[in-house]
Amino acid sequence: MSATAASTTDELEVKARVDDPDPLRAALIAAGAKLEFRGEMSDRRFDRKGSLARRDEVLRLRMFRPAEGTPAYGVLAWKGKHSRRGEYRHRAEVEARVVDADGVVTILEHLGFSVSLRIDRRVEVYRLGGAVLRLEWYPAMDVLLEVEGEPDAIERAIAATGLAREAFLPESLPYFVARYEARTGRAALLAR
Repeated sequence: MSATAASTTDELEVKARVDDPDPLRAALIAAGAKLEFRGEMSDRRFDRKGSLARRDEVLRLRMFRPAEGTPAYGVLAWKGKHSRRGEYRHRAEVEARVVDADGVVTILEHLGFSVSLRIDRRVEVYRLGGAVLRLEWYPAMDVLLEVEGEPDAIERAIAATGLAREAFLPESLPYFVARYEARTGRAALLAR
C-alpha cells in the first residue's frame, strides 16, 4: 500500500438538527462520552477558479481555537467526491494537523487558491466508543449534531443521544441550511 493510500480514510457521517442541546449533552455524558474539544472551529474552503468544485472535491483548512485558551491549531484536509453508503454520507478524506494555519493560508494563496466558503461555529466534540460526535452552534442557524465513524459505532452513538434515528440524515450542511431557511423564513448565517 502506498503512503498516499495508507493515509486516505473513508469518512462516514450523518447529521441531525438538535432542538435542545442540554439534554443531548447530558445523555452523551451519561453514556460515557468524553469531551475532546470545546471552542471555536472555523472552516475555510479553498478553490482555484472552481476547479475543485467541478470535480466535487474539497480543500479545507479547519482552525480550532480551544475555549480554555490553549494554543490554536489547524487541520488541512482534502475530501473526494461524496456518495452514499447505505444510510451514511461518504467521502474519501486525507487530513494533516498543522501548527501554523496562517502560514498554510499564505501558501495556498501563493499557489492560486482563494477562499470559496467560510464557516464559523462554536463546537463541542465528544468521543463515544469508535464514534465522534460534534455539536455545532452557527451564528444564525439550527444547532446540528454530526456523528462520524464506522456504521456500528455511529448507530451506538445515535442510540445514546436519545434522538430519533430518523432525525439523522446522510446530508451535507447546505441541506440543513435550506431546511432552516424554509422553516424560519430567515437567511442562515454561517460565518461572522
